[in-house]
Amino acid sequence: MSFLAPDYPEIIYPSDQGEVSATFRPAGTPPEFTTPGGGHFHYLSTRLTTDGLFGLYKNRMGPAVGGTSTHFHKTMSEAFYVLSGEIHAFDGERWFDVSEGDYLYIPPGGLHSFGNISGEPAEFLMLFAPGGAREAYFEGVSQVAGMTDEERAAFFTRHDSFFSDMAQGPAAESWQDRAAARKAFKTR
Repeated sequence: MSFLAPDYPEIIYPSDQGEVSATFRPAGTPPEFTTPGGGHFHYLSTRLTTDGLFGLYKNRMGPAVGGTSTHFHKTMSEAFYVLSGEIHAFDGERWFDVSEGDYLYIPPGGLHSFGNISGEPAEFLMLFAPGGAREAYFEGVSQVAGMTDEERAAFFTRHDSFFSDMAQGPAAESWQDRAAARKAFKTR
């Protein structure tokens, strides 16, 4: 019998006694993955450590211009919270600058894109719910240039990333062009 209010999820932990099971990650922990371009990923909570409830990652993009093209996910939502710097994001309708303290939520199926065109580093949290195996995506995406179109499309499908151009994937849009256009306008 449950005494939870009806707007709470189903009970996951059935025991009447708590357990010692928390994890702690000190601030100075080095990143689990560094991209070929010098970006850093900190795997704060993964699908494995949360039993699939969510995945939380801290991403540091360097000052180089770059990002991902418009895509969506079928199995999970994605959210961004900017810690420092600025990213340029697309919410399916418009492009805008997202800076320190800003938050963006994308439900499953929501078109989105993000990148860095500021010329300065940007650091942000990425939350995926429920948790998918995003580590393999982050670590493998730098290898897609050497794949055939079919291999690339299979990689993106396997990692729940659906791009308008599945053969090109994240590289389908030019971030250099976006950065050049940004000089003519700024949303903040």
